[in-house]
Formats: sequence, C-alpha cells, structure tokens
Amino acid sequence: MNEETQKRIIMMTSTALAGLLSSKLADKLIKVPEERGVKDDVKEAMLKASFSLASTIIASIVIRQILGRRG
Repeated sequence: MNEETQKRIIMMTSTALAGLLSSKLADKLIKVPEERGVKDDVKEAMLKASFSLASTIIASIVIRQILGRRG
C-alpha cells in the first residue's frame, strides 16, 4: 500500500475516532452552564483538539503497525 493511501486511511480513522471520543466524553468532562461564554467555547475547542491529536497519533501507530507486518 502506498504512502498516500496510508495517509488517507489514517485521516479517516482518526477523524472517526476523534468524533466518537469528543461526542461521548466532551459532555461528561465539560460542565455546560446555562449561558455559555467564550471561556466555555475555548475549553470545548481545546478538548476537541486534544481528542483529534490523540486519535491521529493512535490511528497512525495502529495503521502503520498493521501495514508494516504485511509488507
């Protein structure tokens, strides 16, 4: 499998993983006030960015390990 295909698989996997993690855990980790402010939006953005970073790293490791064993 070529490098471009691997990058696409990693991107799709990490996007799905980040979406699942952030939707399930963000509401549990962030207490949503009645009236949201900029501070609350920043917290949510940082949390989602962290999930995105972590899921990209995890997907990259998993995909490259799987493909490395085959090749």
